[in-house]
Amino acid sequence: MNNLDTPRQNYLLSALPTNVYKRIFPYLERVSLLNGRILYEPGEELHYAYFPTTCIVSKFMYTQNGGSTEIAGVGNEGVIGIFHFMGGKSMPNRAIVRSQGCAYRLRKHIFLQEFKRLPEKTNDESFHYLMLRYTQTLITQMAQTVVCNRHHSIRQRLCRWLLTTLDRLPSNDLSITQELIANMLGVRREGITEAAQKLQSEGLIEHYRGHIIVLDRAGIEDRACECYQVVKVEADRLFHCVH
Repeated sequence: MNNLDTPRQNYLLSALPTNVYKRIFPYLERVSLLNGRILYEPGEELHYAYFPTTCIVSKFMYTQNGGSTEIAGVGNEGVIGIFHFMGGKSMPNRAIVRSQGCAYRLRKHIFLQEFKRLPEKTNDESFHYLMLRYTQTLITQMAQTVVCNRHHSIRQRLCRWLLTTLDRLPSNDLSITQELIANMLGVRREGITEAAQKLQSEGLIEHYRGHIIVLDRAGIEDRACECYQVVKVEADRLFHCVH
C-alpha cells in the first residue's frame, strides 16, 4: 500500500482532528472500485459512505429517453453519502465510478453517529462541521455546472472538466473515452472530438483512444470558463482554516 492509498489522502478525513480520526479509523474499510461500478441507483438506499482517495465518482441525472448529464464529480476532496444526514435516505441520481481507484467506506450508522456528535465550539473542526461545509461546496459545484452547461462553449466546458479531474488525480494522463466525456457534459461526441482536436493543435493536450494527456495546464486554465475558479475559490473559502 502506498501513500495514495491511506485514509488521509482524502481531504475530509485528513482535515479531521486527531481524536476524531482515531475514533473512526478502526471502522474505515479500504475498497477498490473499478470503472463503471455503480455505488447507488436513483431512489436506492446506500448502506455506506465512501471517501475516495484515488478514484473519482460521478453523479448523473437521467431523462426518460435515456439522456444523461454529470451534475457533480467527487474525488479525494469529498464523500459520497451526504444524504445520510440530510434525511432523504436516497437520491434521485446515480453514482458511478468514472476513474477507478481506491476509497474508504464507513458504515452508515457509524457515519451518522459521528455526524450527530455536537461540536464543542462554533469554530470546532468537527466531523459535523466538515460535512456541512463540504455539502455547501457540492451544492456550489452543482449550481455552477448548470450555469456552465447553459452559457459556455463545449471547449470551455471540456477545459473545466479537465482541470477538476486533474485536481483529483496524481497524474496528468487521464484514462477516459471521448464518448464518456460527452455523456458527462451532455453533448454530442463529435463536439468533444472537435474541441479536443483544437486543444491538441495548440499543444495543450495529447489525445488518443481512451486517453487524454494534459501537456500545458496553464494553457487549459486560460481557455476554461470562470466556472472552475468559482467552485475552487468557494471550496478554499470554506476550508481555509484547515489547509
